[in-house]
Amino acid sequence: MDRLDAMQVLLAVVDEGSLSAGSRKLRAPLPSVSRKVAELERHLGTRLLIRTSRNIQLTDAGRDYIEAARLIVEQIREAELRASGEFETPRGELRITVPDEFGRRMVLPIAYEFLSEHPLITVDIVTSNSFIDLIEQRIDVAIRIGHLPDSSLYAASVGDVRILTCASPQYLERKGIPKSPEELGAHDAIQLGNFDHWKSISRGPETMPARRVHANDGTAACEAALWGLGIARLPNFILNEHVRSGALVEILQGHAPTSLPVHLVYMKQGLLPLKTRAFIDWMTPRLRQALRDCDGC
Repeated sequence: MDRLDAMQVLLAVVDEGSLSAGSRKLRAPLPSVSRKVAELERHLGTRLLIRTSRNIQLTDAGRDYIEAARLIVEQIREAELRASGEFETPRGELRITVPDEFGRRMVLPIAYEFLSEHPLITVDIVTSNSFIDLIEQRIDVAIRIGHLPDSSLYAASVGDVRILTCASPQYLERKGIPKSPEELGAHDAIQLGNFDHWKSISRGPETMPARRVHANDGTAACEAALWGLGIARLPNFILNEHVRSGALVEILQGHAPTSLPVHLVYMKQGLLPLKTRAFIDWMTPRLRQALRDCDGC
């Protein structure tokens, strides 16, 4: 039995949540995956997994073994990176995750510029507004908006995103300009996905505007505001160009301005590969400046 191969198979099964999902991830036959896990259990003389019809659960011994196996596999991966020169020259695949709208508008132009300067690096981009598990998804660097939970990850602050309250001139002419949050109850709201930016400015349920449009995409929400369908509370990187052009008017500037921190997040177990360090060193000052420029628009 190849114990390293069996460890990697076990990790795939645990990370994916089932034997069948693990086999799909590994592109290996399900009987082969099941056999390797069983052989590993026989070699150790203990059960690592409790198999059910739908998923798997780790035993106490399995949890301890998985923790050790991850460390071993990571150490071998680091040794291979050293041998291949990734600690001498920036090269190899870099996996990054970015928020959807923010990534497209603010991060990816800088990332593509980075690629043009580093021809030996390729980038795999995972777009998600959720906080993806960096270990399970093998993410090298995550760009995240919002307050970070306590964790063992490293985080470099690059600035803030401000939430603006805006509406079109046509809407404000029709419905009036609210002078305080207490007047919002007589207005229509545009909401973006699950981001309830209205709570930070409302003064209770009776002052919450009625939701006219609910969009899961920032551009769609902004378009609704441009059409005069309601008041939008959206990040400045979406609204600024329209505020500058006069297509949208910022209102309630002095009431409960909301800022969300932006961080570059990464794991640091041993030496960082040069591809990761180079990306962090490239992205940090440029994204920080882009956020400053956006805030000053």
